[in-house]
Amino acid sequence: MSYSDKMKTMYQEQLETIKNAGIFKEERYIHSSQAADIEVEFPTGSDLKKVINMCANNYLGLSSHPDVIKAAHTGLDMRGYGMSSVRFICGTQDIHKELESKVTEFLGTEDTILFPSCMDANAGVFEALLTSEDIMISDRLVHASIIDGMRLCSAEHDTFKHSNMEHLEQKLQLHQNKRIKMVITDGVFSMDGDIAKLDEMADLCQKYDALLFVDDSHASGFIGKTGRGTHEYCNAIGKIDIITTTFGKALGGASGGCVSGRKEIVEMCRQKARPYLFSNTIAPVVVSGVLEVFNILSGNTERRDKLEKNSDYWRKGLSEAGFVLKDGDSPIVPVMLFNAKLAQDFSKDLFAEGIYAIGFFFPVVPNGQARIRTQISAGHEIHHLDKALEAFIKIGKKYEILGLTKQEIIAKYGL
Repeated sequence: MSYSDKMKTMYQEQLETIKNAGIFKEERYIHSSQAADIEVEFPTGSDLKKVINMCANNYLGLSSHPDVIKAAHTGLDMRGYGMSSVRFICGTQDIHKELESKVTEFLGTEDTILFPSCMDANAGVFEALLTSEDIMISDRLVHASIIDGMRLCSAEHDTFKHSNMEHLEQKLQLHQNKRIKMVITDGVFSMDGDIAKLDEMADLCQKYDALLFVDDSHASGFIGKTGRGTHEYCNAIGKIDIITTTFGKALGGASGGCVSGRKEIVEMCRQKARPYLFSNTIAPVVVSGVLEVFNILSGNTERRDKLEKNSDYWRKGLSEAGFVLKDGDSPIVPVMLFNAKLAQDFSKDLFAEGIYAIGFFFPVVPNGQARIRTQISAGHEIHHLDKALEAFIKIGKKYEILGLTKQEIIAKYGL
């Protein structure tokens, strides 16, 4: 057989090395719907445990909202289970066009095109728009899916230091001779929770005749006064040329994504973006659910406002307890532990206390930047946050890290 014993042994040894380093990633099995309270089983086959979920992207608590579920059932009944086709052949329904219009109106852009996921949107947009005559200038902390999309594109690639506008301007000056210059950033950086300086970036892009691309997956629906996203938060509505985002987080939590922005740019994606041209359309059941999400969001900002209050409460509690946190104004609150094994052990101890929060370490984050990334939801009540805080403090005391600085934690546990 082609899969030889030599190959098998090689992979087994690599996996064993990962396990011995304490950075082996295990999936837990959820036996309930996504919510603040979930039932989870470890892969070892242990009994189900009811825990508080502190690490989902379910920012607005809409993943299991009864109106969204009802709308999804209606979509299933009226438009079927799947399209079995790509958009330009026979995969476009009226509801797909309706959703594109809803997103365009919500984001304040000119047009929108749907993709099976935001990862697909990021995989398709750069290659569709840029050639070897162009330059992509990205923040050094952009999401992995953006990096993968840029790798598929023949344009030259350069980076600027994270959120450093002086360095960005230097790079724009350096590449002034390029046909198209595209500045690329996350809106909210998913691992750190900080927000891009889109107002300053937009000004620089206008000054140097560059396009501005923003992946707003961790912002759409809840960042900004009415939840439009980071461009609303930064008073930059109308100034962003390309926005990609997902329906798999705050906007229902199922799947699907989009490219939204300038009309001609969206049309170029419709004509040339490979994940759009060669992947099945978003299923009708998902489209119907997301349409209902936008109906809910158009009614009021109650969920967005609750999420903001919950996030402030959680961040304040952790800070006062003496944890090292990443600064930010989003519901993403990373508790910095720096050591990968410590992050794994801390996560396991949290689970034993009824708190579900995963440790992140290399290659998900840089070496020496291991953490527990907590994510707050409008589905959380104060009693959820209080119980989680109590568990974090108990385990923080166990590992004797409360009140320690970054340098002191590293000295104690290493990188």
